[in-house]
Amino acid sequence: MESNSLRREVGLFPAICTAVGIVVSSSALFMLGGGFASGGPAFVIAMIIAAFTNLCVAFSFSELAGMLPAAGGINHYTLPALGPTLGIFSVLSGYFMVAGISNAAESLVCGEVLSIHLLPNAGLSSTFWAFFMVIALGILNLGSVKSYATAQTIFASVMIGSMVILSIIGLCGGGQGEPLAEFPKFDMSAGGGVMVMLATAFWLFVGLEFVCPLAEEITNPNKFIPLAMISGIAIIFVSDILFGFMALKYIPMDVLAESTTPHVDAAMVVLGRGGEIWISIISLVATCSTLNTFVAAIPRMLFGMANEGEFPKIFGKLNKFGSPWAGVVLVTIVTMLLIGFFDASYLEILLLAGCVGWMIAYIIAHIDVIVLRKKYPDEARPFRVPGGAILPVVSTILLVLMIVMIVEDPEEKMMIYKLAGAGLIICAVFSVCWVKFAMKLPLWKPIPLEELKAQVAAESQAIQE
Repeated sequence: MESNSLRREVGLFPAICTAVGIVVSSSALFMLGGGFASGGPAFVIAMIIAAFTNLCVAFSFSELAGMLPAAGGINHYTLPALGPTLGIFSVLSGYFMVAGISNAAESLVCGEVLSIHLLPNAGLSSTFWAFFMVIALGILNLGSVKSYATAQTIFASVMIGSMVILSIIGLCGGGQGEPLAEFPKFDMSAGGGVMVMLATAFWLFVGLEFVCPLAEEITNPNKFIPLAMISGIAIIFVSDILFGFMALKYIPMDVLAESTTPHVDAAMVVLGRGGEIWISIISLVATCSTLNTFVAAIPRMLFGMANEGEFPKIFGKLNKFGSPWAGVVLVTIVTMLLIGFFDASYLEILLLAGCVGWMIAYIIAHIDVIVLRKKYPDEARPFRVPGGAILPVVSTILLVLMIVMIVEDPEEKMMIYKLAGAGLIICAVFSVCWVKFAMKLPLWKPIPLEELKAQVAAESQAIQE
């Protein structure tokens, strides 16, 4: 019988491309444009702090993935540290909730590119195109189509390359655009100060930990997983700074702040209609890849949880094409509801609300590292976070500060808190009720690491057979 076990065929470069490809998206470029529009050159300081925070996150996930290389991500990391309730909550708040919110925002950016730049005469709104994209990808993931992982890697790499080339052309004055008379001054108080801009900068680097589930396929996971995430941060950091300074050279900060497609606007200023079409097409492809990653990955997370009794059984069923259909339908419906409630004018609110969920998941990952170090000091850790608990604690403090100081405007902050808070409350109530009444387990009692490893090994063996 042919084995279905995963083979170690993914090298360092594909792992780096996977990490970068997941993070690069049109919504990230929207936030990048907004960050430089708000803070000018001083936004770089917020980017440095955000990059450091995400580097600490990468370290924590690398240690956890080394301990449980065959496990299912943060849920499995949290079970032996903090118990099933927080294990389920970490997945729902940090990934399911974020998927719905960020998919809605990503779809709306895609809709803006189509309605403003590619098909302005079609007379169709960005909301229409956003619905179209979500429904199309939902239907696609109900069928037998395999993941876009390879295509996503290719197109995300092309997008990074395109943004770097565009930035260099613009910074060197090789395009047709006319630079502004004066480059914005470095002002640490711009945008409400660096601390206020941290959450915006944070979005530019989130998602790198999606490379961790490749632990069984990477040739040298203990070395290549942390290297892939660290390299991803460096690549994104450099390319984003180049783009930001190029945009500031040609587009006034107040104009840049009003744009929902700053990356396309910058390309248009530098290279005219040709640049506009070029970046628009690449942006759409990257958006489709990012959306597809969530629409494909989150239902599979729910599928794994359902088969372990941590989620309703219906989410553990496959249709005739081998797709976890219930999860695909749920993610699609949640995304569509959010698109129906919010239009492109709420992009920043949607993305920052998603940030809150992701930040909480990262805080839980840091706590997992600290707790497991204390509970299992002799457990093999192929990769260890440097400095013990120092970096997880520092990163946790920064993440909490980002949540507290997420934006300057009180009204906008309240809208972000309401949206994120509603999602977090739903996730928390479900997690508590499911563990107590469906699983009939103590809410906070951790599962022994040895028991979890045996369970994971048994599941892996069953798959191979």
